[in-house]
Amino acid sequence: MIVSVNPKPTMLEFVSLMKHTDDLLNHDALQRPKYYANRGGSPLEDDVTAALTECAKGTPFENTIEKVSGQKFPDIVAAKFYGVEVKSTKENHWTSTGSSILESSRIADVERIFMTFGKLGGNPIEFMSRPYEECLYGIAVTHMPRYLIDMRLKQGETIFDKMGLPYDKLRLMDNPVAPVAKYYRSQLKPGESLWWTGNSADETVSATIRLWSTVPIEEKRRYTAYGCVNFPEIFGGNYDRYALWLTSQGVVDPHIRDQFSAGGQEPMLLSDGSIINFPGVYRRVKNNIDFFIKIMCQENTQAFVECSTLDAYTLNKRLMAWADSVSRVSKMDYAISMDALKTMFWGKNGGNFPNL
Repeated sequence: MIVSVNPKPTMLEFVSLMKHTDDLLNHDALQRPKYYANRGGSPLEDDVTAALTECAKGTPFENTIEKVSGQKFPDIVAAKFYGVEVKSTKENHWTSTGSSILESSRIADVERIFMTFGKLGGNPIEFMSRPYEECLYGIAVTHMPRYLIDMRLKQGETIFDKMGLPYDKLRLMDNPVAPVAKYYRSQLKPGESLWWTGNSADETVSATIRLWSTVPIEEKRRYTAYGCVNFPEIFGGNYDRYALWLTSQGVVDPHIRDQFSAGGQEPMLLSDGSIINFPGVYRRVKNNIDFFIKIMCQENTQAFVECSTLDAYTLNKRLMAWADSVSRVSKMDYAISMDALKTMFWGKNGGNFPNL
């Protein structure tokens, strides 16, 4: 990382510094290709630091260059306002995986950042610098969402152009993952699903895979209730989206239909006091009503009626919207399904849900 103590120079002066730094690195790489072929990571940051120090002579950045230790973003800071993030690849291309979109380790007061990229494979070895946001074309999720870099990216093709959301607006959001997930969800094709939901900036996904048969009973109940809430097509026998989501949680169920249909039909009470047999999936809501309501109450649930605060009135609206979605895909008659679900939630007299 590079830090400056001088009043900030202009953007044009910073652009000029980066151009001269690229020229110096490229000239040196032609003279010492074997040296740079073995660089990368922190050693390459040292090389960029040295090049910047040399190119800063006679400019407002002179005597301001310092590499800062620790996992900070960006790797280079100048005049407490400009920054340089150093990335590289050992391959003969200009693409790589970049830094986290969260930027939680960003250096305070750094506003304008360039990417300096080293293409350390192929012949010749080359360096290129561009404004950071101009070379980020997408986002991939490892243990956290990270930008994808393409130093040859054309104008108008950045991830920010695709999302219609400027980089500087996204990076200042409390939860930048949410709009990213919303964008990628809008691009899904039939049979696809996000394996990360984007509900929170610190969302975690499983690093291990388990068979459904090894999952503890209480955990199974939570997964099943989550499926009933967020994937109402389950009530029509379509388990595709739920199966994709369950896999993202590190659980594989080769007999996923049995989660919802095993045990045969379920007697359901109607408002007139009669009882009708329903598909077994309805039992999953009755038997897991505590988990079901807890998930339905969550502000970030995928369901039906969005809200910033959830009171009894809004929860009732959510339950009604959910019941409508389920009844439309259910193999039961719509009116009968709605009647049974209303009776289950509010009772024969239509009162408020008892746990509100």
